[in-house]
Amino acid sequence: MARIALFPGSFDPITIGHVNVITRSLDLFDKVIVGVGHNISKNYMFPLQDRMQWIKDSFEEFPQVEVVSYTGLTINFCKEINARFILRGLRSSADFEFERSIAQMNNYLESSIETVFILSAPEYTPVSSTIVRDIIRNGGNADAFVGSGVKLK
Repeated sequence: MARIALFPGSFDPITIGHVNVITRSLDLFDKVIVGVGHNISKNYMFPLQDRMQWIKDSFEEFPQVEVVSYTGLTINFCKEINARFILRGLRSSADFEFERSIAQMNNYLESSIETVFILSAPEYTPVSSTIVRDIIRNGGNADAFVGSGVKLK
């Protein structure tokens, strides 16, 4: 059976930290599906189609990376796509506390799907989509912090 991982997020936009986690996970999984989820509590800066295209462009040389969008519970989407793993990146202890709670609830809902955490490379620890959006909103150049496929202008 193929080892399929879902890397869920809003990727608004995809950052170099996301790219690093996905790239480093490719030795662990046969396929990584980047799932661009719809979170009703978020106001997105960039349209869904742009975010998905930026991810595709950032991973064009990696055929084992797919990009899809989904709605609803991540754990239910994992079952739909036969993903036995949820991939998450951790930058800090605050990320760990937040992600641990979600992983434990997902395990309660479906114990056959395991969450796998990959620690952020130290140089990417301060990079987040929130900070990147703030740089962009305030007229700064965020090119150094986003995936290679992101075209901001």
